Amino acid sequence: MKKRQTVYEKVQEINLDPSIYGVFAEIGAGQETANWFFRVSATAGTVAKTISAYDMIMSDALYGKTKRYVSQDRLQSMLAYEFDLLVERLGKTKSDVTTFFAFSNTVKARGYNDEGECHGWLGIRYQLKPNDKPCEIRIHVRLLDQNNQDQMEALGIIGVNLIYAAFKYREDLGLFVDSLVDDLNSKRVEIDLLRFEEEGFRFVDNRLCALQLVESGLTEATVFNTKGEVVQPMEVLYKKAILLLRGSFNPILKLHLDMLEQSKRTFKHELSEDLLDGLVEICEISTNNLLRDGQMDHGDFLDRADAIQSVGKTALISRSAEFYRLATYLSHCTNKPIAIVLSIGLLNELFKAKWSKDLEGGMLESFGRLFKNKVNLYVYPWHNLNNGELVTADNFRAPKSWNLFYRHLQENQRIRSVGTGDPSLLAKTSRSVMNQILVNDIKWKEWVPKTALKIVERQFSVKK
Repeated sequence: MKKRQTVYEKVQEINLDPSIYGVFAEIGAGQETANWFFRVSATAGTVAKTISAYDMIMSDALYGKTKRYVSQDRLQSMLAYEFDLLVERLGKTKSDVTTFFAFSNTVKARGYNDEGECHGWLGIRYQLKPNDKPCEIRIHVRLLDQNNQDQMEALGIIGVNLIYAAFKYREDLGLFVDSLVDDLNSKRVEIDLLRFEEEGFRFVDNRLCALQLVESGLTEATVFNTKGEVVQPMEVLYKKAILLLRGSFNPILKLHLDMLEQSKRTFKHELSEDLLDGLVEICEISTNNLLRDGQMDHGDFLDRADAIQSVGKTALISRSAEFYRLATYLSHCTNKPIAIVLSIGLLNELFKAKWSKDLEGGMLESFGRLFKNKVNLYVYPWHNLNNGELVTADNFRAPKSWNLFYRHLQENQRIRSVGTGDPSLLAKTSRSVMNQILVNDIKWKEWVPKTALKIVERQFSVKK
């Protein structure tokens, strides 16, 4: 495999390519991407103009008024304005031999006495070949360095990597995503959204782009709203109460909807009216549940995401097999109450040492992180078909050495028992329904929500 180039080498290659020519518009952390193209020789081969409209009045005069300056909307208006102006002024002389581009970013970097979230939107609007209609690629970045200088450096590197990937790696999604952090420690940044837009990318499914970000370790999780659209997680979860169900959803069942509904009945008593109205109901899948023979099954992923959307729920794909990591991620997104819904089987998993083997404090640290913020567990019952026992959070038997600790969590309402709206739903699991589907037992349809039937049929290639 050919060794990937350094950021310096990428800039040099672009500067020496006469077919690539464009403008840079950067707001919020200096002209850090454009600066790379000036530091490397042959700058005139690439740069038509650079601009930083820092003053809000100046920015609004160029790109129109906006409610939020660090937003996807502002990025899009910057890209559209700068690209159209470039083509208007240079199109008559260069259009037959040049692929024009406009690169923009709008960023909130670390300021004086500032401890808030540092993040930004970066994008490129460009032609795939001369005289084409433009396409657009946008990313959202969280800047994790603690000082402004380091954040500016990281931002410039990501900007260069995005421009290079747009021209050189657009046919290989895995390589495209991995290259975004070339020459950069991935712990310095998180990239939690990637979108390909416009006619030239009409065959790109942005959900697969989002999955690749998780798979490549550039973000902890990705979110699809109830319309199936990829969204930046904070846009959906910020200051919202969250009701989240962990599962494989392979396939999604009426049982899953009952787990959410019954948990919501209990959860709503600790929510104000406005939080209840804005409650986000999530079905979460760990990437561990998407592997087939050690490889990610992208088709299966899309089917499961479609099924979750069909029942009106938000989908979250995470790489957090451990509950405490999932809780930490959710607590970063909101400071409001979080209810994680789980089965008796998963409750039992929490007491297994394998989930805390990487923590110095072992299982106690794992539970401490899990319940650090406004996170509670809502446990749905399980029917033991072997002896007929209905196991709930109240009669669940924790390992003997953890029994007092478990009772402590219950007494303090960190673990809560929820009922079932239809006890007959306990007779089937996703695995048993999947087995029915695979042997063409038509009775499987009794256990799957009507709105998801066609998707599940497609997922398992069921013959009608």
